[in-house]
Amino acid sequence: MEITDIQVKRKAFAETRIVSRPVGDLADGDILARVDMFALTANNVSYALSGEGIGYWKFYPAAEPWGVVPVWGFADVIQSRHPDIAVGERIWGFMPMSSHVVMTPGRITARSFVDVVAHRQPLPPIYNSYQRTSGDPPQMKDLEVERCLLFPLFSTSYVLYDYLVDNAFFGAEQVLVGSASSKTGYGLCSLLFRHQGARPRVVGLTSPRNQDFVRTLGVCDEICGYDEIDARDPTVATAFVDMAGNGDVVAAVHSRYRDGLKLSCAVGATHWEAPRFRPAEGGVPHTFFFAPGQFLKREQDWGPGEVMRRATAEAARMALDLRPYLNVRRELGAHEAARAFSALVANETMPDVGVIARVD
Repeated sequence: MEITDIQVKRKAFAETRIVSRPVGDLADGDILARVDMFALTANNVSYALSGEGIGYWKFYPAAEPWGVVPVWGFADVIQSRHPDIAVGERIWGFMPMSSHVVMTPGRITARSFVDVVAHRQPLPPIYNSYQRTSGDPPQMKDLEVERCLLFPLFSTSYVLYDYLVDNAFFGAEQVLVGSASSKTGYGLCSLLFRHQGARPRVVGLTSPRNQDFVRTLGVCDEICGYDEIDARDPTVATAFVDMAGNGDVVAAVHSRYRDGLKLSCAVGATHWEAPRFRPAEGGVPHTFFFAPGQFLKREQDWGPGEVMRRATAEAARMALDLRPYLNVRRELGAHEAARAFSALVANETMPDVGVIARVD
């Protein structure tokens, strides 16, 4: 048996190659799972962009200049040399863009396990945990597609929303959400819009082609085009959350609001090819929001598992809310999945499209 990997050139994400390698014999305690389905979203492009800095290339190592981009999906165990993991189990979590994956389960509970393979231990622990889905309620089984496409993004939305709440919205009267048409942007807007009690205005920043789509979703107090930033009131205290990574847009926001900007943070990079923002001296810095950091803080504040429980509940609600507006496209086969990833890199995938792929 062979494992087929889709590998991405680390310095040129649009370039991919398909590589096959033998599985080999499993060691005691290992399992082999067939990757059944995974989502391809702008989030995966962000993983590639942050591959060196955060370590996403290290989860599934490949020989440079190539790398394997992690994805979120389901896999079915087809071989097991672990006494507590049975053939036929279905698991959900951080997968490679591959046909199969070898894991070393540890810290096993009835609902989850951790891949304890040595090279992954220095990496953020949230990505090493896998859900055993046999005990899931029927409503969760009905959301498998959305769980791949939306739950990881909406979990980031929730932790980001909680970060804003935890800091009293940084004193902002409005939150500008860059790339509000993105899944993570939608999730943040939805959570802010539904916030109980006093809240800032929710302003969705987006391109002209996506304004009608964002307006249809009904989760913003106001929609603003990127070309309209210079016309906004600069005296309004503002928190800026950027999903796009377009340096020109970030520079326009900083130039317009100056001292009125209470927070400026980057979450993703839907426009990965655009120039990065380099702030001038003075003013609020433009920082990177690392969701696992706030996640770990809440693990300590609320107790183990509680932040994920809350994030999952909100993700399920938003997934059902978004379902009528989402067109799922399936890409079956290594070449098809590779082309779909390249289309994401080229920003050719419309915001109302969700791509579900399988290599095998």
